[in-house]
Amino acid sequence: MRPTWSLWLLFWTSLLRVTTEQGALTVSPSRSQFFEGDSVSLSCEEDSSSAGWTVWRNTTRGVRAGCDEWGEPAGSTCTLSYIVPSDSGVYWCWSSREGAASIIIQLTVTGGSVILQSPVLPVMEGDDVTLSCLTKTTPSNLPAAFYKDGSLIRTEPKGHMTLHHVTSSDEGRYRCNISGHGESPHSWISVEEKPSTTPPPPPDPTSPLHTILPLACVGVLVFLLPLVLLVGWHLCRTPEGTSPGPVYSSVRKQDDVIYGTVAIRINRTERQAKPEPQVVYSLLKTSTLTSH
Repeated sequence: MRPTWSLWLLFWTSLLRVTTEQGALTVSPSRSQFFEGDSVSLSCEEDSSSAGWTVWRNTTRGVRAGCDEWGEPAGSTCTLSYIVPSDSGVYWCWSSREGAASIIIQLTVTGGSVILQSPVLPVMEGDDVTLSCLTKTTPSNLPAAFYKDGSLIRTEPKGHMTLHHVTSSDEGRYRCNISGHGESPHSWISVEEKPSTTPPPPPDPTSPLHTILPLACVGVLVFLLPLVLLVGWHLCRTPEGTSPGPVYSSVRKQDDVIYGTVAIRINRTERQAKPEPQVVYSLLKTSTLTSH
């Protein structure tokens, strides 16, 4: 059993390290879609220190490598001065020293003329989220149609749509379309459940459980206390290794007589008398004395 518990302990320890020492990946400009030729910077940030964190990626080329192989590294920041569609893929922060990784984000680079500006990281439940449909050459205030999971949501005259108080039902694939310019790629929007900050309500003093529970505890104590005292008195009255003497009561008739088994203990400490050794008689010879 010892090797099994050691493996489980190692597993949970490594999981805790990834959770507590997780680095955050930030993108500038903060969006998940880019035009070909744009410049983008990715940085790994941590609460205590960003030292030891580097940006990694896995693109449509199927290559998993660090920033020094595809970008311009500067500490924990990686810059792409001219991105192309083949730079589309997933990006994350990795610390070989800590053995931990950040959350993965999806970046998309398009050669078209329309992109959807949406949050890079998951949004919190209850927050407001604004989506914008941008064009590469013209002002970004043209009428745009917004779609979720292939279905039209609505058309906004200025190219901006706000989702108020998002819930888990707002998760999905979004895109936009500007008539005469084209359609944007898809972007996935994730919604995280908002942690509860309200403490649990205090117990209701008028509830039946609140009234019955103390009474039940008192009843148990009242029942157990005499029992404990009786057992203690019995132990004090009957020392270990002795048996109580017989108790006689007045017998009025034969029906009142109760027969029981009497156990007689033999005191083994008394010495038993050793038998006397048998007397052994030897052969006696008689001699005749002759007088002269």
